Amino acid sequence: MDVVAGAANPTVIDDGGADQTRDGLVKPPNWQNPTPAARYDLVVLGGGTAGLVSAMGAAGLGARVALVERQRLGGDCLNTGCVPSKALVRSARVVGEIRRARALGVAVSVGGVDFDAVMQRMRRRRALIAKNDSVERLQGAGVDVFFGTAHFGDRRTVAVNGGTSLRFRRAVIATGGRPTAPPIPGLASVPFLTNETVFDVTTLPRRLLVIGAGPVGCELSQAFARFGSEVTLLDQAPQILPTEDTAAAAIVQRHLESDGIRLELGVRVLNVDRSGDEFRIQFSKGVTSDAPTVLSGDSLLVAAGRAPNIDTLDLDAAGVDASATGVTVNDRLQTTNPRVFASGDVCSRYKFTHAADAMSRIVLQNALFYGRRKASALVIPWVTYTGPELAHVGVGEADVQRSHGRLKTITVDLTDIDRAVLDDASDGFVRVHHEGGRLRGCTIVAPHAGEMIGEAAYALTHRGTLAALSTTVHPYPTMTQAFGRAGDVYRRQSLTPSLRLWLGRYFRWTR
Repeated sequence: MDVVAGAANPTVIDDGGADQTRDGLVKPPNWQNPTPAARYDLVVLGGGTAGLVSAMGAAGLGARVALVERQRLGGDCLNTGCVPSKALVRSARVVGEIRRARALGVAVSVGGVDFDAVMQRMRRRRALIAKNDSVERLQGAGVDVFFGTAHFGDRRTVAVNGGTSLRFRRAVIATGGRPTAPPIPGLASVPFLTNETVFDVTTLPRRLLVIGAGPVGCELSQAFARFGSEVTLLDQAPQILPTEDTAAAAIVQRHLESDGIRLELGVRVLNVDRSGDEFRIQFSKGVTSDAPTVLSGDSLLVAAGRAPNIDTLDLDAAGVDASATGVTVNDRLQTTNPRVFASGDVCSRYKFTHAADAMSRIVLQNALFYGRRKASALVIPWVTYTGPELAHVGVGEADVQRSHGRLKTITVDLTDIDRAVLDDASDGFVRVHHEGGRLRGCTIVAPHAGEMIGEAAYALTHRGTLAALSTTVHPYPTMTQAFGRAGDVYRRQSLTPSLRLWLGRYFRWTR
């Protein structure tokens, strides 16, 4: 039986002790909270990436720091997000490669996927990485770690478990977010999966229904389809990954369909119910009056929305404003209480581990040293880890369309890149947006787009130009040669008719 959202007694998983090892590192059994100091330089609420970077960074600078976590250290990233999902994606990528093997001249086939072994591997890898987020590491840095529920007692005090008071000079709210469900009739009455429970599944669903074609929905749909599930992916948007470049999303969509995923896009889900062990989704195409379509499945995964974890913090007591989208902060990540800052998913539209890390580094300087660093100055790339991957940084397609010609676009198809041709991975592109030759944005669709986007992010951060990319020597044959090719295209486009005329005269004169 699959573990589902809201299940009172989750299935006991035989993972060789991996989860026990993880918990021993990030939430030790029988933990005793320390005696608090009279006052802390920094109190951190939340032990995910944003909180860990804040706490470790401040302690490393010599500050007296306390961190409060109500569940496991490591937050979503370690326990229910990046780490377990990318472990599954890695296993699924092997299946995808084997299915393409004959096209590469290799006679091999998928004999079957041992789903239990895949999930055990994921848990073992998660346990290996857990040491980076461990209590021992925090204690070694000098951080006082408190497990329990925290809330503000007043503008300068945090209460833990309703009793212990932590007095602070500065505080950081880094409590992250949680998955939410869209207001679909009947959905709240069925035990659906989310990213917080899907990694506890012990049996491969024969038929998996997925609501939400964003990054999480696309990544997990493709992984489960490659493992052998019949997957149907639904979204009200007319394309998958609706915030991404249209052409880029279309390429990923073709690959999802080639993996056997049924896509129902631009639909309105009318109702969800469950009869016995079968989930049923009733939906219609747009606002047409046609009879609704009914889909059935053995499991339902909802990947459509996030909410900030702020409900129990008693923010009013601290004078901290918030909304349904999270804690209200200024560009210095300072809340309406000047002594309290926020970082990560709880206050940012960028729901990424690396964004939380970068924001917390800003918080450290601004909170502890009266700095003036701005979150708006950050250049944040992101990646969807499908096959192929889709990566983006900076301005995008919509920004170019709104720029009235100020922004220009150069696209290098992977069919023009030798490494892509050799790898049979030419269904993709590197697309750069520039303003007078200065790089302003980049979208990549390629097998390892996430590894490639760093070059564009570096160029944007340091005001790099396409001319500089053209003169950068990229090893041959690699996918990164696409950046040099984009730079070459820009340089050729820069040859105006008058400059060509002048050059022609020059070469005639020097003959």
